[in-house]
Amino acid sequence: MDLFSRSWTALRTAVAQLPDEDFARPSGCAGWLVRDLVCHLIIDAQDVLITLVTPAETEPTRDAVTYWDVAGTPPTGDDPLDALIVRPAAAYEEPSLLRFHLDDVGSAAGRAAALADPGLRVGTRDVVLTAGDYLSAYVLEWTLHHLDLVAHLPDVAGPSEEALARTRDMLERIARAAFPASFSDKDALLVGTGRRAPTATEKAELGELAAKLPLILG
Repeated sequence: MDLFSRSWTALRTAVAQLPDEDFARPSGCAGWLVRDLVCHLIIDAQDVLITLVTPAETEPTRDAVTYWDVAGTPPTGDDPLDALIVRPAAAYEEPSLLRFHLDDVGSAAGRAAALADPGLRVGTRDVVLTAGDYLSAYVLEWTLHHLDLVAHLPDVAGPSEEALARTRDMLERIARAAFPASFSDKDALLVGTGRRAPTATEKAELGELAAKLPLILG
């Protein structure tokens, strides 16, 4: 849960420090500009707030790893929900409004996470898990989207080494296979989730794991 807070704070800080012109640049998410990604992060923060105040009475059905479903095809940006993000993002008009809304809702989500009982059972997406597992799952969300944020912004700080390592571990557990030791944590995440294609050398090193990739998480 501490890593949730650190990774979320790092991501929000990176957004807060972006100059206005960077909001119109592409992100690492197919079909989304940086402003669209930031709008998605606002919705993510709302989801965290909603989930943490939605207690469940039944036993957990998922944990931090099994929370994630693996889809068969990469996103194109044409999915109705993905496409919906673009419209409210454009409606903000001024990047300062996006920054303000993310800081406002995002700070609240961070405070709610810090106050949450890790053992509390919560419900979201028709599944039940502990608040601790839910927030741990979101370390993966924040880390991957932090990579998306800086995909075309080389001068902006990316996720921490700690967040990258934890997210790699979670992705390997989802894949039920380890990435080659020659892969950096960042490259394992980018290749593993289809954010970039493996080089010929990387594909050879992946061996049988290459047939499972990319892992499209949702």
